[in-house]
Amino acid sequence: MPRANRNRWMTPLALLLGACGGGGTAPPPASPPAISQQPVAVAVVAGATASFSVVASGSAPLSYQWQRDGQALAGATGASYTTPPTTVADNGASFRVVVGNAGGSVTSDAATLRVTATALAPTITTPPSNQSVPAGQAATFRVVATGTAPLRYAWQKNGQLLAGASAASYTTPATSAADNGAVFTVTVSNAAGSAAPASATLTVTAAVAGVDVLTYHNDNLRTAQNLAETQLTPASVTATGFGLLRTLPADGLVDAQPLVVSGLAVQGMIRNVVYVASEHGTLYAYDADAGTLLASASLLGSGETPSDDRGCGQVSPEIGITATPVIDRGAGSHGTIFAVAMSKDASGRYHQRLHALDLATLAEQPGSPAEIAATFPGTGAGSSGGSVVFDPKQYKERAALTLVGGRVYTAWASHCDIDPYTSWVIGYDELSLAPVAVLNLVPNGSEGAIWQAGGGPAADAAGSLYLLTGNGTFDVQLDAQGFPSQRNFGNAFVRLSTGGSLAVADYFAESNDVSESQADVDLGSGAPLLLPDVTDGGGVTRHLAVGAGKDGHLYVVDRDHLGGFSPSGNPIWQDLPGALPGGIWSAPAYFQGSVYYADVGGTLKAFRLDASAKFGATPASQSAASFPYPGASPAVSASGTANAIVWAAETPAQGPGVLHAYDPANLAHEYYNSNQAANGRDHFTGNKFVTPTVANGKVYLGTPSGVAVFGLNPP
Repeated sequence: MPRANRNRWMTPLALLLGACGGGGTAPPPASPPAISQQPVAVAVVAGATASFSVVASGSAPLSYQWQRDGQALAGATGASYTTPPTTVADNGASFRVVVGNAGGSVTSDAATLRVTATALAPTITTPPSNQSVPAGQAATFRVVATGTAPLRYAWQKNGQLLAGASAASYTTPATSAADNGAVFTVTVSNAAGSAAPASATLTVTAAVAGVDVLTYHNDNLRTAQNLAETQLTPASVTATGFGLLRTLPADGLVDAQPLVVSGLAVQGMIRNVVYVASEHGTLYAYDADAGTLLASASLLGSGETPSDDRGCGQVSPEIGITATPVIDRGAGSHGTIFAVAMSKDASGRYHQRLHALDLATLAEQPGSPAEIAATFPGTGAGSSGGSVVFDPKQYKERAALTLVGGRVYTAWASHCDIDPYTSWVIGYDELSLAPVAVLNLVPNGSEGAIWQAGGGPAADAAGSLYLLTGNGTFDVQLDAQGFPSQRNFGNAFVRLSTGGSLAVADYFAESNDVSESQADVDLGSGAPLLLPDVTDGGGVTRHLAVGAGKDGHLYVVDRDHLGGFSPSGNPIWQDLPGALPGGIWSAPAYFQGSVYYADVGGTLKAFRLDASAKFGATPASQSAASFPYPGASPAVSASGTANAIVWAAETPAQGPGVLHAYDPANLAHEYYNSNQAANGRDHFTGNKFVTPTVANGKVYLGTPSGVAVFGLNPP
C-alpha cells in the first residue's frame, strides 16, 4: 500500500525527488559465512530439553545443519536447535553446526551437553571485583557462575537486598561520599541450591570537576536534563553575555549528539573533553574548554570508505557514525566510548561494526571492533532456512546506543523504507564485545524499524528496555497471553526484559495500529521518555512513560502495564489526541513534572502533570517561535530546581539554525536566541538531527561540518 511519507528524514526537496536506489552494476561475490557467536555448553536435568544457537554473518541465504557427535540431525536446519527431552544417556553429547552459503561453509565449535539426574547447584567462577569511582558516577559489579539453568541472582548492599537487582551484573545509581566502603554481595541460586555468596567493596573518591553527559539525553530515562549546571542562568544567557564561541571541525555531518566527560586525565592534564562523531566515520576528542583537538580515530577498516547513502536521502551523502555513542567511565584503564560505524570495503561489501575505544587515546580496546551479525528464528523479510538474517547493507544504526547491565544495546533502522528489512535489537558484552542477546521484533513479517529520531532505547532501574517501532507487521490475532500470535510488534511501544536473553515483556499498540502502519503514520518517528516516579491522587506511585509519533497523539503509558492491544480503544494511562498536531519526528525532554515536545511546524509545548498524575489536554505554555521539520529535540539545564532553561534548536532546510533558550515555567518567555546578536555573530548552520548537549557552561550543537559551541562571552 502506498505510504504518505516513506522517507522519514528526507528534506522536502528530497521527498519530491524520491529515493532512488540501484544501478546496474553486478552484485559483489558472495561473502563466505563467519561465526560471531559460537554455541555454548548447556547443563540440564534429565527430562528437560537443551537449546544450542549460533550467530553467523555472510551473504544471504545462509544454510544451517546441526550435528550430534559428528552426525547430521534430520530437520535441524535453523540458527538454533533444541533437543528432545534428555536422558542421562545424553550426558557428554557434542553438538555443532555447519553454516554455509554460495561462498563456502564454516563449522562451529562443539558444545557439550551435560545431563544429570538432578540439578547441579551453581558455582561462582568469577566473583565481583572491587570498584573505585568518583562521586557522582555509577559503579558496576559483575559475577560469572556455572550450574544448571536457570540461575537466579540476588544482590545486596551492606546486607540489604536491592530491589530489582536480579541479573549477573548490578550497576549502582550515581554514587556519593556516603557510599564509600559499601559492600556489595551477590548470591547465585537455582533449583539445586545456592553458591557461597561473593562480595566486593566500593570505593568512592572525590567528585570530578564538572558534569558528564555520557549518553543520549543525559540518562537512560532519556529526560535530557542536566540538574548540575551552575554557569548558565537566565541572568547570564543573554545576547550580550552569551553566544557562539567556536566551531569544532569534523570531516562530515555530525548527526550524533556530542558527549562530554569531565575531569579526565589526558596527555598529562586533567581536562573536560567533548566527543564528536562524524558521518565520515571519524571520532574526535576535543578539549571542551580550549577547543583544541586531543585525539581522533577513523572507525573505518583498512581500504574502506563510509557507506554511500544506499539510495536514501535520510543520511546523505555518506553513512559512517549516525547513532549517538555511549560512554562507561569505569570500563578499561581510562574509560571507554562505544560507537557503531557503517563502512564499505573495496569489493563493495558493507559492514556494521561496534567499536570500544579508550577515552583518553581513542585506541581500540581488546576485542574491538566487533562485526555486527545476527540471525533469529522466523520466516519474515530477508529470512533463510527458518531464520531472519541481519544484512548490514539494509540497515543503519539510527537510535542511540544504550548501556545497561554491562551490555551495549544497538537498535536498527532501515534506509528509508527500502525492503527487505525487519526490526532488530542486538546486545553485546561491554568488556569483550561478544554478542550476548538478540531479538527481532518482526520475525515473521516485515519492516518495524527503530528510528526514534535518534533517541536511544530508554531503560528503567531494573534494566528493562523501552522503545517505539516504526510501521511494520502487527498481528491483530492475539495468543492466550494477549501477545501478537506471530510475535510481530510493528508500530508499537514495547518493553523488553534483559535478564539473560532479550524478550518482549509487555507492549502497547494503538487500536488502529494496522491502518496507521499501512499509511506510514507510525510511532517510530518519535522517541520514548520514562518519567521519574510520580504519585497519583490516591497516593499510588506511578511509573509512567510517554511516546508520540506521526498521528498527533501524545500517549502516556503505565510502565507496569503498558496496555496491550484492543481494536475498540487504547487501554492506557492517558491518550491525548491532537496534542501534537504536526506529528513528532523528535525526542522530548522532562523537568519538574513537565514534558516538552516540539511537533513539526508547531511550537515548543510544555505538558504539565496535575495532582492526579495526568497531563493536561492542552499545553500549559508554548513558545512564540515555531519549529520546521523535524521539529526540535529539547534539553534542560538547571542547578537543582533553580535557574532552569529549556534549550531547543530550530534547524530549517535553508538558512542558519537558531538556538533558543526558554523559561521552562513559561515557554512564551524567551531568554535568548542566536538571531539576537548583531551582524549574525551567533549564526550557525543547522542540521536536522540536532539535540543540544549542555554541560559546564557550554551548549554543543551538531552541524554539517562540526560542532557549534555556545557559552558565556569572554569579559
